Amino acid sequence: MLSSISLRIALLGYRSHPHVGGQGIYVHYLSKALVDLGHQVDVISGPPYPELDSRVRLIQLPSLDLYAHPHPVRALKIKHLFSWTDFYEWWSKLTGAFGEPYCFGRRLVKFFQNNSINYDIIHDNQSLCYGLLDLQKQFHNLVVTIHHPVTRDHELAIAAATTKNQRILIDRWYSFIDMQKKVVKQLQHIVTVSEQSNQDIQQAFDCDAEKITVIGCGVDTSIFRPLDKTERRQYRLITTASSDQPVKGLSILLNAVANVKTDFPQLKLVVIGQLKKEGDTEKELEKLQLHNIVEFKSGISTEELVQEYAKASVAIVPSLYEGFGLPAAEALACGIPLISSDGGALPEVVGDAAYLVKAGDVNELSKAIRELLNNENLQRAFSEKGRQHSLQQLSWKKVAEKMVVYYKSKINSNA
Repeated sequence: MLSSISLRIALLGYRSHPHVGGQGIYVHYLSKALVDLGHQVDVISGPPYPELDSRVRLIQLPSLDLYAHPHPVRALKIKHLFSWTDFYEWWSKLTGAFGEPYCFGRRLVKFFQNNSINYDIIHDNQSLCYGLLDLQKQFHNLVVTIHHPVTRDHELAIAAATTKNQRILIDRWYSFIDMQKKVVKQLQHIVTVSEQSNQDIQQAFDCDAEKITVIGCGVDTSIFRPLDKTERRQYRLITTASSDQPVKGLSILLNAVANVKTDFPQLKLVVIGQLKKEGDTEKELEKLQLHNIVEFKSGISTEELVQEYAKASVAIVPSLYEGFGLPAAEALACGIPLISSDGGALPEVVGDAAYLVKAGDVNELSKAIRELLNNENLQRAFSEKGRQHSLQQLSWKKVAEKMVVYYKSKINSNA
């Protein structure tokens, strides 16, 4: 009955701009792939808002957006005192907690109460807020993507902390995990992006396996592609690090670069991400004397990102853990030789198309960088293998087709 029917889909994200991380990329490409298949998609998001295909409607749920505010303490106005949601968002930021997902859920419930919009499927992108339980009771056809349980990020951040005060601040920021644990146990339909994440979700959230379906992410191979007219620079490395998060393994990469810099006087590392002033990464750059070698680029467009890949000779994903690993998929699609850690689901994503190293091992990563930079034939082999792997195994069209089959199975089961 539903095989040829266009679905009305609401895709939810508490913050969905691509520059804030993989969740924004997921919203952008999944929504586009779904409308390409003929379905109607609304994205309901808090700020920073997503970049979307013109056929996808954006419904904005404004917040105080305190992480973008120059003076968060002064952001609270008298009118906000009449809103528990606004006050809670402000107070949580002031006290070092992350209240955005909880507040997004409250605004989401209010939006649906005030607007009579009918959707066939409501699909949440890892907000994992209490509001989802209200929507699940009301709409039944609610599915939730969990990319990976952030309990892993919390564990790695605590392990990297050097003082008791740091550990207290980290625990406070990750206090939203308690909400996630309560919500996930009550969700009926969960999608995750890899078998590794599937196992981790079951363990971290004590979640029943039959609730979880694996549908991987993809990459737009028409955008992320080799640029033959762009000259590749021989000793230029590239990596992606969205913030000062130990789980991304940037510290491991910086130490490896420090190990090999004397072998390659022309060595450069481009980090796609923002350098946090007086953060751990800036301190490490100073300690390792890498300021003249490492360049950070943030706020660039997708087209500029593809250009950066084309100019580099080797891409590196040094993550200690990934639930999927979109930067790895993008690098493969761009036909750039890739060195990837074996953290989390990365081996599932890259297959045999990348040079795999042990996650967290500086010496292994140093050896891989030396070997690839010294061997152009090996670079060419990984370049060709990576592009072919992305074309054959990673595609947003295939992801969307699988997702629609999954959506329809849930609609039929609740009919």
